[in-house]
Amino acid sequence: MRKSRVVLAAAAALLALSPGACGSSEKTVDKDASSGAADNAGALIGVTMPTRASQRWNGDGENVKKELEALGYKVDLQYAEDDIPTQVNQIDSQITKGVRVLIIASIDGAAITSQLQTAADAKIPVIAYDRLILKSPNVDYYATFDNFKVGVQQANSLLIGLKLVNADGTPGTAKGPFNVELFAGSPDDNNATFFFNGAMSVLQPYLDKGALKVPSGQTDFKSIAILRWQAREAQNRMENLLTSTYRSGVKVDGVLSPYDGLSIGIVSALKSSGYGTAGLPYPVITGQDAEVTSVKSIIAGEQYSTIFKDYRDLAKTSAQMADAILKGRKPVTNNEKDYDNGVKVVPSMLLDTTIVNKDNYEKALIDSGFYTQAQLR
Repeated sequence: MRKSRVVLAAAAALLALSPGACGSSEKTVDKDASSGAADNAGALIGVTMPTRASQRWNGDGENVKKELEALGYKVDLQYAEDDIPTQVNQIDSQITKGVRVLIIASIDGAAITSQLQTAADAKIPVIAYDRLILKSPNVDYYATFDNFKVGVQQANSLLIGLKLVNADGTPGTAKGPFNVELFAGSPDDNNATFFFNGAMSVLQPYLDKGALKVPSGQTDFKSIAILRWQAREAQNRMENLLTSTYRSGVKVDGVLSPYDGLSIGIVSALKSSGYGTAGLPYPVITGQDAEVTSVKSIIAGEQYSTIFKDYRDLAKTSAQMADAILKGRKPVTNNEKDYDNGVKVVPSMLLDTTIVNKDNYEKALIDSGFYTQAQLR
């Protein structure tokens, strides 16, 4: 009887050490998307994008889908047309369909907390795509660009265009003062504050010493923010500024615009007020996303610059994150301190960006294969 007990104890010990024993596998990510990586082959992944109205988001959605499918996954890609209830319903539907990972570019970063809790309860990891999802502990990773740096680049390109600074960062030939107006992105998009703070970290010293002036007096984020990044709203605001502030020969020398869609609206307002002639040239206008319409505007000498964010790289990064999670590995990140969503600091992968203007658009956009020459004619 004693010998039998010894044999049974030894067998139990061997079973406990076996790789197949319950609770013995070591997790390398916070959430285990399924019972094992093998079960995730060909898994369904939910991808939600804000709108089809922007060229940029169309490219993002299609590229994420392509990258995930190349890795063998199925994809449910949805666009919410900038309507929060629609995006909420789309995420609910994807959870019901049994997606194994959610990749979400949110419209309002704080509007989907209950959906994220449902996802967490179902052990579905969440990757925030480009826009940080706020006020939820249930955001696992964040794939984006260095958004503070984007704002810095926008401000630097404004200074370079005004010739206050040379491209190498040395002082330029101009001294000012120059009249500039400031625009910011949507207040419900966390990125908008990063862009604004990055830009102001560069511009504030020039405002303090008088090399730059804001005749409207509108310099705080709340007064210059454009809800949902709408071009028409930017155009309306620029028209109002021109009517209320720029009269009796006072002209606009520069406009800090955080996004190409807003820049196009701003250009339209300026054109209607007589800008774009030899006697009244366009001010230096910045942008972001290198959208076709704005690149053409840069080539035509209207918009001055844009920030090129290669969303092919962002799509690949988010797909690699999802793939790592589903294979039981920890995704690669390079920032685990700066992106606090109000509840937690979200591990993030930040990608680099490039200032593009008339001098370098061919090298940055055509030589890289992002656009063809024909697309920009």
